[in-house]
Amino acid sequence: MLPLVPVQPKNIEHYRGVAGDEVIDEILRLAEGLKGARVAHINSTAHGGGVAELLYTLVPLMSSVGLQAEWHIMNGDPDFFTITKLFHNALQGMDIPVTSEMKMKYLSVCGENASDCGQDYDFVIVHDPQPCALFAAMKDRAIRRGKWIWRCHIDSTFAQDDAWEFLVPYINLYDGAVFTMQSFVKSQLEVPCLAFIPPSIDPLSAKNIIPEKRVQSDIARRYGVDETRPIMLQVSRFDPWKDPLGLVDCYREVKRNHRDLQLVYCASMADDDPEGWHYYEKTFNYADGDPDIFLLSNQQGVGNVEVSAFQAMADVVLQKSLREGFGLTVTEAMWKRKPVVAGAVGGILLQVDDGVNGFLIDDIGEAAEKVSMLLDSPATAQRMGEAGHDKVRRNFLSTRHLLDYLRFFHILLRN
Repeated sequence: MLPLVPVQPKNIEHYRGVAGDEVIDEILRLAEGLKGARVAHINSTAHGGGVAELLYTLVPLMSSVGLQAEWHIMNGDPDFFTITKLFHNALQGMDIPVTSEMKMKYLSVCGENASDCGQDYDFVIVHDPQPCALFAAMKDRAIRRGKWIWRCHIDSTFAQDDAWEFLVPYINLYDGAVFTMQSFVKSQLEVPCLAFIPPSIDPLSAKNIIPEKRVQSDIARRYGVDETRPIMLQVSRFDPWKDPLGLVDCYREVKRNHRDLQLVYCASMADDDPEGWHYYEKTFNYADGDPDIFLLSNQQGVGNVEVSAFQAMADVVLQKSLREGFGLTVTEAMWKRKPVVAGAVGGILLQVDDGVNGFLIDDIGEAAEKVSMLLDSPATAQRMGEAGHDKVRRNFLSTRHLLDYLRFFHILLRN
């Protein structure tokens, strides 16, 4: 079998106070008709990035309501993950040639993993491009009894034609496909069932429970951040699509009139993202030794508690994305009642209502203007923060995510 990722158990009843009785009761009703069903999630890494974060909650919650849920990761060497990162960028619109050598390596690794993939599941959810061809590589897929679903987490609206057309035949073999937004489907697919399910945050996870003020102060001191001065925060990978250099430019523009401003960038270095260190170095060099710019990551001990603390301390949270599948860090900030200034792209459009719970921006100048306005008007920042918290509670908690999956499972069974 593919390597199994251990997860801590969760109890769906613990979410009743946050999500409400109506949602929990509907989950339990739908789960009753799926009791005992075996579910496998397959992705490329257990650490770093939004997919892993989602699965640490979804998998145990599925088990909590009576399904037998597991999470497996595929095996791959550095060359494979370099190629799939190039695929990832090409699917988000970057002009990258997809060569025959890249395709051969990709299919070879998927084939090797297919030989370790079990057949005794009722539902298999394959996440993102890395393992997409896994299903096609399974020689005996015609006799399998389960339903196979491909889940795309990235914004493929502007996907490069070669990359998209290469993956489409493998996507079309699945029983169903899930995207965050309808616009992410670049061209018509032939899968029997298509669903649009936004991601979610776990309101009871360490990352979404605000640490005590004493803990926040300790964390700030540990990393040299002055909690008494304004903090502008972005939490994301070091990735070209998160525009870290543009973020630094925005900070510099705001700092002209807010001399005590600090920029904190919290990142997670993921196992399947070899490009991350390259963009960390580019950002580090671009910061040019500014003592008020803090580039932090899990390599320095920044985990869920630290991220939550910085989100709680931040005056404004940014997501200066040029492409964004969803942006869980936007959701996390809104849940913590923080105003968000974010790129008007991808799944961010589902979350930020411009002028209500944050601002949508298209360029550095506009971002700097909105950040300055929020720093100058704490009342506006507080009002937007409250509106953001309420929107997340209604739309983007893990209980709603689980409910959507259970509904989709029932649809697949009826088909």
